[in-house]
Amino acid sequence: MKIAVLCGGISDEREVSLKSGAAVEAGLREAGYETVTVDVSSVSGLIRDWPSIGADAAFIALHGGWGEDGRLQAALAARGIPYTGSGALSCMACMDKESGRAIMESGGIPIPPGAAIRPSDKCDFRRMIGDWETIVVKPASNGSTIGVVITDDPAEAEHALNAVWDIDTKAIAEKFIPGRELTAAVFGTGEDAFAMPVIEVRPHSGFYDYKSKYTKGETEYLCPAPLDEAEARTASEYARRAHVLLGCRTYSRIDLRFTGEDGGIFVLEANTAPGMTETSLVPKAAAAHGWTFPRLLDRIVKDAAGENR
Repeated sequence: MKIAVLCGGISDEREVSLKSGAAVEAGLREAGYETVTVDVSSVSGLIRDWPSIGADAAFIALHGGWGEDGRLQAALAARGIPYTGSGALSCMACMDKESGRAIMESGGIPIPPGAAIRPSDKCDFRRMIGDWETIVVKPASNGSTIGVVITDDPAEAEHALNAVWDIDTKAIAEKFIPGRELTAAVFGTGEDAFAMPVIEVRPHSGFYDYKSKYTKGETEYLCPAPLDEAEARTASEYARRAHVLLGCRTYSRIDLRFTGEDGGIFVLEANTAPGMTETSLVPKAAAAHGWTFPRLLDRIVKDAAGENR
């Protein structure tokens, strides 16, 4: 098979996407695939040029914007082009953190207290946050921790809301959950989905921001995470349930917080097109599961082609 690795794009995560694309292309070639890298500047342009690309399927290594919010997936599906990862509706739900929170909460998955806020909302922000000691403000539809502010100052949080509205139509304000940062890669579709070993993320800066995510040596990753059997089982099950509830297909990455107290595991969000760089978390989880990076990519492509179903 010839695989078109779709990367780049025009979102704030373009540079990360290019790195993911380069890693994916190298891994696919090692797995025996013919590849072509496509720096996608628009969905319409990709669909127009697809016949000349001459590929059998698309590996989506785009992050953010129309590459991850369902628009690209819908266009590929409409043309009958096989592609990796989740379908359009699932991508839409996961990219929009307001929708993702609502779906997970309705399914009984613990999430941090919070709400979406739009510029037009007549929201008494101080009353909404109540006695939250620390507040998280983030864009509703962005990734790579771009635009995220964590603060114990309500005035700074209100300022952060205005900054978010410069780059997104709505913001998410959440109560910060103190404790340990966990993430779980989930592989499979529907009831066949399973969580790979949970990873604990320990950024040296104390905040897993853009620099901590994409700079080698800035973060320590413990995989499997140092959890007891019950804690690991709960984190894995919440991740698997979130993946299934959100309709994710083939693979996703679910981010969690662990307070260290009984029942103190919360799901933050789901990522349908997680990073595939050398510091990315899904390849680390797959390695702990016993899959090399080329084998992981091979399984993802075969799912897209229907060979694993």
